[in-house]
Amino acid sequence: MSAVAITAPDAPRRASSLGELFGEVEQYYSKKILTYGATPLGVDWSCRPTQEMRFVQLLKVCEFDAPLLINDIGCGYGALLGFLSKRHRNKTIDYLGVDISAPMIAHAQKRWKNRAGVLFEKTASGYRTADYSVASGIFNVKLSQSVATWERMIEQTLREMHAKSRRGFSINFLAPNTAGVPLIQELYRVPPAIWFGYCEQTLDADVELIANYGMREYTLLVRKKSAASG
Repeated sequence: MSAVAITAPDAPRRASSLGELFGEVEQYYSKKILTYGATPLGVDWSCRPTQEMRFVQLLKVCEFDAPLLINDIGCGYGALLGFLSKRHRNKTIDYLGVDISAPMIAHAQKRWKNRAGVLFEKTASGYRTADYSVASGIFNVKLSQSVATWERMIEQTLREMHAKSRRGFSINFLAPNTAGVPLIQELYRVPPAIWFGYCEQTLDADVELIANYGMREYTLLVRKKSAASG
């Protein structure tokens, strides 16, 4: 999930814990899906083409030469699953989508109730181990949170994605604004070097940066060194 047009949450305030942070984010996205339904606007994207362009970048971490398990972190209503069904329809994929919003999970379960090999869970952590994990836009909208608290959440999320991904994971971030572009305080923008370095040094992974695909953002493909060398 991610934001293009920010709507301020009701009674914004700074969280003193990650539990409060997740509560604020859950409230924000639950309101989106209840307002717009299972559409790109329902997960705070502006349109389907840009939503799917991000999926293209994120899935570059995956090798589809054999059956695989994928975790979709911040899955929303399961848009990535729909994209996989089109782009990799002949591949065997065991899919798990997790999200902190109960209405998101309810929409996803209803949308994909007749699909085999698919599971959706409401959780912020504690999900299964898979071959790959992907997360689209979950770090972009910090709302009223301080940068320090938001980055603590990012570190925790990256550590878990790394631990729960046998081969690798992928994430995206908003790039810093160019000169003259108004700053939106609720958005988290960061230079690539910060989280590229964290994944490479702290997580001891091989990292690939993908940028220049038409939006002010970038994608990091993070591979386990054993998987990359194999």
